[in-house]
Order: sequence, then structure tokens, then C-alpha cells
Amino acid sequence: MPAHQPTIVWSGLIGQAFIEAYEQTGEGRFLEIASSICRWILSLPREKTSSGNCLSYVGYKQNSVHNSNLLGAALLARTWKHTGTSEYLDVAREAIEYSCSHQQCDGSWFYGEEAKYRWIDNFHTAYNLDSLKRYIDCTGDETFRDCLARGYSYFKNVFFEADGRPKYYHNSAFPVDIQCAAQAIDTFSFFTAEDPEALERAARVAKWTIDSMQDKREGFFYYRKYRMLTAKTPYFHWGQATMFKALAHLLTKVEKVAALEPVGNLLYGA
Repeated sequence: MPAHQPTIVWSGLIGQAFIEAYEQTGEGRFLEIASSICRWILSLPREKTSSGNCLSYVGYKQNSVHNSNLLGAALLARTWKHTGTSEYLDVAREAIEYSCSHQQCDGSWFYGEEAKYRWIDNFHTAYNLDSLKRYIDCTGDETFRDCLARGYSYFKNVFFEADGRPKYYHNSAFPVDIQCAAQAIDTFSFFTAEDPEALERAARVAKWTIDSMQDKREGFFYYRKYRMLTAKTPYFHWGQATMFKALAHLLTKVEKVAALEPVGNLLYGA
């Protein structure tokens, strides 16, 4: 990519943080920052189809990818909830329709529809699910509820081993990537209202990750485990920030929900 080019993925995720700040504090400056990101999203190229439109990953060409499309839609929908800007909602729904119309029969999504993007992986699937849930929660549009349910069922039943180890691909565990672990903890924590098993699943992934991928002396999380070696480089975003956010999210759920002895046993060894 050319230098200094924004992407809808990071802009969309950062926008969620500003919306969260606005919802927690009521300070309008945070909402305006999120709105400015939404205005940029509206300026992006779009792949227009008979079953919805796909927001481009970047602004300088059309690049259709499901997780980036849905992350953009999620921010548009959540910002619309506070601003009432109709174009945000209209474009969000078109993006949701595009990706839901390309969901596979088993509930999975390819990373993208081009031949070079025909893989199915853990954390991009989780991005899709988080974004689709945010759209439904913010808009009340139940049209895509079945897509969410099928996608979540695929996610939880395919991408994890019994001890909580996350798989990278639907058909291969390796490389075991810290982003798969972090996003799984975050997504399962987000789905506690939909799935009574979600909190325990989040805790199981967290325990495996702490036991297997956290440095015991320094506290940072490793980047990846390969079959024959572990890459221990502590990247700021790819592992440290996302694990910090995921564990904080899980902790808020553990503190709010009663009768959590199984979860406590997993997290604290009680």
C-alpha cells in the first residue's frame, strides 16, 4: 500500500473507541470524530451489486473484503444511532446485505470473493460477527439475525480446540496467532447475551493464551506459535493492545454476571 493511506479496518475500529467514549462521557467532540470517520467512509469506492454494495478497504481503488466492509457498516450504524444521519444507515445496510448475501451455507465467509481471497480464518470471521451484531443492536433491523446465528455457530464450533487453543484457519491450527486468541476472547465476551456458553468459552481461550503465549517474566504476549518454534516478538498492536482490550472486556463480564464458578475456575484456578 502507498504510505499514509488510511484503511477502513483501522479507521472503523478506532471510530468504535470514540463512540464508546461518547457513550460513556456524553462529550460531543468524541461523536464528531466518529462522524468525521463516517464521512470518510461515505467517500470510499463501492462495489455495487444486485444484493448490496461493498465498501472498499482503501480509498484509492476498489478492494472488496468482507471484514473491512462490515467494520465500516458497524461504525456507520452505531454513529447513526446518535446522529440520525440517514445516509449512514442506508450505506450500512447496503454493506451488510452484500456480505450476508455472500455468506456460505455452513455460516462461514471467505476473506473476500476474489480467487486470491478464498480462505476462511478465525479473527476475520470474528470481526464479521462483531460488526453484524453491532449493526443489529444499533438499528433493530432483524433481517440478518439468521446470518448472525449461523456465522456464530460456525465460529464457535470450528475454530477452537477443547483446551481453548484457537485455530488460525478452519482446517488448520497453525500458525497459532495472538490476534486469533485476543479477538476470540473479545467476541465471546460480546456474545454473552446470545450464548450462555460464551463467557466460559472466552475464559477457556484466555486461560490457554495466558498459560501458553504470555511471557512469564515480562508479561507480554507472544506473536505466534508455529509447529517447531514460537515467535516471541511483542508487537504493540498485534497482541499487546488487543489482548489488553480483550481481557478487560472479559473481566467486566465476569464481574457483572452471577454464578460464575466455572469461569472463575478457568481464569483463576480456584
